[in-house]
Amino acid sequence: MTMPQRRTRPLYRRRRFDLRATAMFFALLATALVAAGFAVRALAGAAQRRPVWVTILLCVAVAALLAHRRRRRLSAARIARRTGEALHRATNTALDALDAPPPAPAPVPAAGARADDAPPVYDFDALSPEEFEEATAALCVRDGCARVEVVGGAGDLGADVLALAPDGRRIVIQCKRYSDDNKVGSQDLQRFGGTCYTVHEADVALVVTTSEFTAPAEEYAAQCGIVCVPREDLLAWSEGRAPAPWETDTTGPRTPDREVCVPEA
Repeated sequence: MTMPQRRTRPLYRRRRFDLRATAMFFALLATALVAAGFAVRALAGAAQRRPVWVTILLCVAVAALLAHRRRRRLSAARIARRTGEALHRATNTALDALDAPPPAPAPVPAAGARADDAPPVYDFDALSPEEFEEATAALCVRDGCARVEVVGGAGDLGADVLALAPDGRRIVIQCKRYSDDNKVGSQDLQRFGGTCYTVHEADVALVVTTSEFTAPAEEYAAQCGIVCVPREDLLAWSEGRAPAPWETDTTGPRTPDREVCVPEA
């Protein structure tokens, strides 16, 4: 009696190491890495030369990724339609970027020009009396005066700002920060006229106000050689539309025989 022979499973044979296949694999991997490097380099150069096309490619890639993620829920027709809309928007964006004019170059300042040559702009109505004196002094500095001082306060004897004009004349300024309905009267001019020449030794005496002057005040100022700077003249001076007030004074330097005004009785 013969016994049936039981089939046995063939034993798993370990795959032998193949040097040629291993070398071929690493050679292909190195080739793929080199190709990827060249591709990245080419894309970087294209991005610098044609940034618009990079934008288009990114839009296409994003659209393709969205389509891939939603292909199980959306039909092929909807995917194609949305992809087409994304491409259409990207194309319009690229065309708009190409049609847009290049940005204008920044203006080059002229030789010798300074950034602070532009006249300062002041809202005189928003300034306090002390700030108004500081602003007036700043205008004097802007227009070339030297030794500018703000001396207004108790015991100033009518002088708020002292300065030397570019031609060397001594400027004495009284600042009147008044509202529109409060004009500078002759009494104000008389008090200033009694000290601007005799005490402060002014060559040019100015009264600067944010309001106006009364007619008697203007007459008294004309007699004493005081330069009145009302609101409109102040704004024109501040905005650079008019010369400095001391440039309009034609009386010249103070001399011993010049009339000295005293307050009227």
